[in-house]
Amino acid sequence: MRRSPYPFLLVALLAGCGGVQIKPEPALPKALLTPMKTRIGLVIPAEMRNLSHKETRWGVGWDVALGAGHVRLARDLFKAEFDQVEEFNDVESARKTSGLKAIFEPRIEQYSFATARETGGRHYAVTIRYRINLYSPEGALADSYTLTGYGSALAKGMSSSGPLERASRAAMRDAAAKFLVQFPDQPAGKQLAKNESVVAEQSAAQGGGGTDAIEAVPINETSAAQAPAPTPPTPQAEPPAETPEGNSPPQQLRAGDA
Repeated sequence: MRRSPYPFLLVALLAGCGGVQIKPEPALPKALLTPMKTRIGLVIPAEMRNLSHKETRWGVGWDVALGAGHVRLARDLFKAEFDQVEEFNDVESARKTSGLKAIFEPRIEQYSFATARETGGRHYAVTIRYRINLYSPEGALADSYTLTGYGSALAKGMSSSGPLERASRAAMRDAAAKFLVQFPDQPAGKQLAKNESVVAEQSAAQGGGGTDAIEAVPINETSAAQAPAPTPPTPQAEPPAETPEGNSPPQQLRAGDA
């Protein structure tokens, strides 16, 4: 079967217009859950506030500004999970504040994407891997959670910025849904639900290995019955199987849906 020349034409156009630049902002639906009645600290480190992903493929520059959108995502996420959230620039400042029951520090470990050229000319796919460090009120590491957000978007017209931005937002929303739904079932989540302070020894005491993975069925910008987006490959990898894409409205997140 003959492959469409469209993806290669698009690459040539992008190379001539200075590449692709996006700044994805999250669009989270209202979480239908009751925030835990406890006070926590939220540390958004400088690396996350200013983070951007830059690379060049086939002579095209790709620049994804992740910082501002993820600052907003972190604020919205933890305010949905807890009723009292105080923000800090670093763990040292947070641990000097009395009355906190825990300190959270979200970070981005990896951002990767697959273009329409790599998925056969139809979809863009994004994977974002996060780590959320959990500290005791004294600033000692208590646990560390890893979670991965997946998103995909249909390529329409000649623009690459639009579908890449939509796929990035979907990956951000997917990761947020996983945390909101699954953290309350973690040992630390059960403690905070009772307004108890997190302690540094809790993971070892309860048989944990110190690093927990929070995973669930991805929530993409598609209907609930459709399959999750594939993990984006490197440019040298074989193109992943195509994933159907829809335009249904954002889903509301409910505790226990995963």
